[in-house]
Amino acid sequence: MRAFGRALGNALSTQRARALVVTIRGELGAGKTTFVGGVLNALGFQGFARSPTYTLIEPYEFAGRQVFHLDLYRLADPGEVEALGLRDLLNDDAVLLIEWPERGAGLIPPADLALTIDYAAEGRVLDAAAHGQAGRELLQRLVQM
Repeated sequence: MRAFGRALGNALSTQRARALVVTIRGELGAGKTTFVGGVLNALGFQGFARSPTYTLIEPYEFAGRQVFHLDLYRLADPGEVEALGLRDLLNDDAVLLIEWPERGAGLIPPADLALTIDYAAEGRVLDAAAHGQAGRELLQRLVQM
């Protein structure tokens, strides 16, 4: 998961100009935060990703690019997303990596790239779906790596 995250981080480093939203679905322990750690490492963060399970949002900044790692697992109601101020995070060059997006259904920004991690016999299976031009460009860069 970390290696795939690094590949996505490398793809993200070449795509700029507007906010990008990446949603990450998967069961507990599927590797969502490990994946995010790989993305952050590719963008320049040294160390492991901090899980925002209790803080809900962990902000990072690399060379003028903001990355927000969100974990919505603890939300009891999708309406709680409004208090997070996600619209304020959608500035140019921002990347939102959102774990458990289904917990904010209808109230989170639309995903440019929607990822789903499933358990497989000896590892994980990752499904990626691009939405819109930015998502298609990102997925194409990812596939070419």
